Amino acid sequence: MSLFASKQFTADSLRAGLEAQGYVASDNIALTLFLAAQLEKPILVEGPPGVGKTELAKAASKLFNRELIRLQCYEGLDESKALYEWKYGKQLLYTQVLKEQLGDILRGAQGLSESVERLHQFGDIFYSKEFLEPRPLLAALETEPGAVLLIDEIDKADQEFEAFLLELLSDYQVSVPEIGTVKAKSTPLVLLTSNNQRELSDALKRRCLHLYIPYPDAVLERRILAAQVPDLPEKLRTPLIDFVQALRQQDLRKVPAISETLDWARTLLLLHVDALDAAWVEKTLAVLLKHQDDVARIQEELPKILGRKR
Repeated sequence: MSLFASKQFTADSLRAGLEAQGYVASDNIALTLFLAAQLEKPILVEGPPGVGKTELAKAASKLFNRELIRLQCYEGLDESKALYEWKYGKQLLYTQVLKEQLGDILRGAQGLSESVERLHQFGDIFYSKEFLEPRPLLAALETEPGAVLLIDEIDKADQEFEAFLLELLSDYQVSVPEIGTVKAKSTPLVLLTSNNQRELSDALKRRCLHLYIPYPDAVLERRILAAQVPDLPEKLRTPLIDFVQALRQQDLRKVPAISETLDWARTLLLLHVDALDAAWVEKTLAVLLKHQDDVARIQEELPKILGRKR
């Protein structure tokens, strides 16, 4: 079942729908999401941290009215944490019950061969769906009428796990050795995010539509700020955006992303700042910059940066 089965969308209506959920999307983001849902292809969303990759998945789940299932990747992640695990406690309880009924089960059996055959009937039950605990990947395949599956920060996972994902990304199915192949009941919308900490394989990229989200330009960032922090007065909004844009031109260890812009705007509101002067910028600079050497460098350059913005 496609995500569009119940409603006709266009790229433009998707952009408007995302904005109604508080996510201001560029034309490229809206078009890629439209194509992914129509073609039933995963999206590999790349870009620096804090530009809205994870928030896109959250907004899409609200827009399509589908459950958001999130898998946070990390080094050492394996299928037992991502796909499924067995309910060992339930299996143990079942074993105790089976022991108590063993006499009844074997009563009348002729010889060892028939006894083993009767016990064998219970062998597969221990590894049936009744004893299976779905993890995010399997849960996304079994969710109806379809879920939004967010595989967050795939570049933090090992290459072996990346290879493990290929079957799911190409055929929306996974193989469980004890059960067999599990196919999606309804095709999920899959978004993988990457901060480009390592190069991903060509095999994974080939299965996905590619979307790169850069730092927003001033026009787009102003729209995002208006949508996310509507109480911020215009006299603060414009100089705030101008200052953040100027910081991104500096040689910093980590330039501020849109998430830092929003945090800074909320900070200024909380402090009842009326005008963005050098004193307030210096006091709140640590909200924008995450490394002390960046803060020290910008404090030295502050008069020059603010002077260019006047």
